[in-house]
Amino acid sequence: MPSVIDLNGKVVREEPVPEILGREYGDKQHAIFRAVFRELANPRAGTGSTKKRDEVSGGGRKPWRQKGTGRARQGSIRSPQWRHGGVVFGPQPRSYVSDLNKKERRVAFIAALADRFRNGAVTVLETENFNLSKTAEFANLLFGGAKAAKKAASTLLVHGRDERAAVAMERVSRNLKKVGVTNTGALDVKDVLRFNRLVFTTEAYTELLGTLGAK
Repeated sequence: MPSVIDLNGKVVREEPVPEILGREYGDKQHAIFRAVFRELANPRAGTGSTKKRDEVSGGGRKPWRQKGTGRARQGSIRSPQWRHGGVVFGPQPRSYVSDLNKKERRVAFIAALADRFRNGAVTVLETENFNLSKTAEFANLLFGGAKAAKKAASTLLVHGRDERAAVAMERVSRNLKKVGVTNTGALDVKDVLRFNRLVFTTEAYTELLGTLGAK
C-alpha cells in the first residue's frame, strides 16, 4: 500500500490499495505493448520524403548513344545509379497513427499502474501547504539528499490538473535529472512504465482514483 508523506519526508499514514489496482494483470501485456506503441507512434510527423525517378528534374534525353563509347549503356540521368537520380523505395509522406479503442487503452493504463502499486513504487505526497523553493530541499524530500538524487531511481511527480503548487513543483525539480513532472490529465502508460517510481500529490491521487472509479 502506498505511503503518504509530508513535506519533511515523514510517513504520515498508509493508503489502502484500491481494489481495481490490486488485481493481477499479467495477461494484459499485449494491451500494454499496443498502448505504448500507439503513444510513441502517433506524435510522429511522417514527413520524410524522397523523389522517385519520375519526380527528378532533367533526364529528358539519353546521356550518350547506346553503342560505341565503351561505357555502360544509360537511358537517363534520372536513374537511381546516377548522382541526383531518383531514390528507390525511399520514404514517402505517411501517417503513423495507430488506433486503439478506449476500453483497451483503459485496461493497459490500469495494468501498468497496478504493477507499480504491486511493487511498492507509488508514494503520495501531501502538498496542501507546499512551500519548497529550492532544488536541494526537494531532492532531500524525495531522495534524502542531493547526492542521493543522482543515483536514485527515476521518479515521476504527478500533480493535479489545476493544482496551485504545480508551477513551484516544476521549478524546484527542473535541475533533477532523475525527476519528471506531469499532471493527471497527461499521465499515460508510457510515463508509468518509463519511471521506476511514481509520486502523486494528494490532489492528483484523488483525481486518479476518481478517473478510474476506484474504491
